[in-house]
Amino acid sequence: MTSSLPSLNALRAFDSTARTLSMTAAAQQLHVTHGAVSRQIRQLEEQLGVVLFERAGRGVRLTTAGIRLANTTQQVFSQLEQTCDQLRREAEGAPFVLGCSGSFLARWFIPRLDQLKRDCPELELHLTASDEDQPLRPGVDAALRFATPPWPTNSQVIELAPERIGPVLRPDLLSDADPATPTTLLQLPLLETLSRPQAWPQWCHQQNLEPASLRIAQSFEHLNYMLEAALVGLGVAIAPAYLVEEDLRAGRLIAPWGFIETDALLSLWLPQTAQDPRARQLAEWLRHMLNQ
Repeated sequence: MTSSLPSLNALRAFDSTARTLSMTAAAQQLHVTHGAVSRQIRQLEEQLGVVLFERAGRGVRLTTAGIRLANTTQQVFSQLEQTCDQLRREAEGAPFVLGCSGSFLARWFIPRLDQLKRDCPELELHLTASDEDQPLRPGVDAALRFATPPWPTNSQVIELAPERIGPVLRPDLLSDADPATPTTLLQLPLLETLSRPQAWPQWCHQQNLEPASLRIAQSFEHLNYMLEAALVGLGVAIAPAYLVEEDLRAGRLIAPWGFIETDALLSLWLPQTAQDPRARQLAEWLRHMLNQ
């Protein structure tokens, strides 16, 4: 049976040119001559019966047909690269690399590493800090993220547990005579993190309070900084319950107003083509630990 697909070299030449909008830049990426890229694209246009590029100054721009094809080639070549990288890493016996926010890494995961090693001794895990709103970096097998559905179609998302947030403070900021009511809370200095500005308004909404009544005393760039400020008594922080479990257990912080569920979920994110069985093993362990 004759394949109707053009040659892989021609599609690669097209994809590189579509990404750079320059045949010269594409040729440099592919380590071939400008003429070789030009011939591959011309042959591809002849085989498909459409024009894929138009001249634009010193470069080129995609036609409507070119945009359609570029959307597909970028997705397919990205998936090929991810799958080949995964296969190469598995063959080399590389550890499973998990990315998560620095605050979750320090406050939840590291205190439980010994438990993970006891429960899953065959799982060699490497942890790395990563931003929750960034795509998976090359070499990172999966990432833990707090996010709200619907999920993107270019990722596998394994839901683990709902996000629960609540106000926490040092015990000596609240006297025995102070009732644990929302009104009492709003009389105290409040701390927020710029990475989650919606947290306090979400809490107010569930308490039937106007967000305008909030008195934010200090904002912090990172959640970890905000929690450190709460631990030294600068005010009341609002944080995911998972990140303050150890502080609550040790009595360093209290949560007299409890926690509320948000629409977000803590989930394990993987590339769309990922088939590493270690991801499912890790997800099951995480789900068990998070829901204890």
